[in-house]
Amino acid sequence: MNRSDIADLRKEYTRAFLNPEDLPDNPLQAFANWFDFAIHESLHEPNAMVLSTAVNNRPSSRVVLLKGISEGGFVFYTNYNSKKGRELIENPVASLNFHWAQQERQVRIEGKVEKVSAQESDAYFDSRPRLSQAGAIVSGQSSVVNSRQELDSSMKELMESNPDKPLVRPAHWGGFRLMPDYLEFWQGRPGRVHDRIAYSLSADGSWSKSRLSP
Repeated sequence: MNRSDIADLRKEYTRAFLNPEDLPDNPLQAFANWFDFAIHESLHEPNAMVLSTAVNNRPSSRVVLLKGISEGGFVFYTNYNSKKGRELIENPVASLNFHWAQQERQVRIEGKVEKVSAQESDAYFDSRPRLSQAGAIVSGQSSVVNSRQELDSSMKELMESNPDKPLVRPAHWGGFRLMPDYLEFWQGRPGRVHDRIAYSLSADGSWSKSRLSP
């Protein structure tokens, strides 16, 4: 394909429609319904989401995996010393974006971010496969590494030492929880006249729901 052909890439969205009355008053329940449907349809990694952070007026985005919804927030895990970890600590607000292309759907989520408890991080770390636990221990995420061989050697050494001894979560690794104050549900429609339903959190803790222009 020539780069000039990129502008010709098009797809009509015809799978479904969305009205405000189709969604429950609680946006977390609305998200749970859509997420369960994505799982039911066996989408590839339905919990994949784009996490966007910003410091010094410079945004940064990457794909991470949702690992839970607890205490009214969306939970994911990372190295606290990584680029995203440092940015979330410096400026604890972020946005998430789920894109389920096969269903012609997106969900945007914005809100404040907090660390989950050490106990919650421990419980999740203990549930991970040993290889993933070792990766969290060995990786100085976002830091410069001399070579792939250096990483592989560190992993091999850790995996082969005391193979029967449980690995312990390092203090620099754990969870964040995004507490939403805005969610937007997007359903693709023909002619790019998409359906967009937004929820905004009011000062009294209630949610207001409205339709947005595409």
